[in-house]
Amino acid sequence: MPQVTSVRMRTDTKALLDDLKLNPRETYDDVVRRLAEAAYDDEPMTQEEIEAMEEGIADLKAGRARSLREVMKELGDDKVIESGNL
Repeated sequence: MPQVTSVRMRTDTKALLDDLKLNPRETYDDVVRRLAEAAYDDEPMTQEEIEAMEEGIADLKAGRARSLREVMKELGDDKVIESGNL
């Protein structure tokens, strides 16, 4: 049998975990383990991905960026802009 430990958490945190249960009988250990495994990235970024991110950061710093609103207007999607959803 695996060892167990107690964990202190706020009531609102427990409520969040309750909402994340896939079924009412799922244990908190199962919920936390599922969340932790989903957050763990076992595939490191490739050099190509890192370079693309660095290029994007350089573009932002140099002012070579446009807002979503500008792009939508350029594409002629004025209905979205007029609705105020951007």
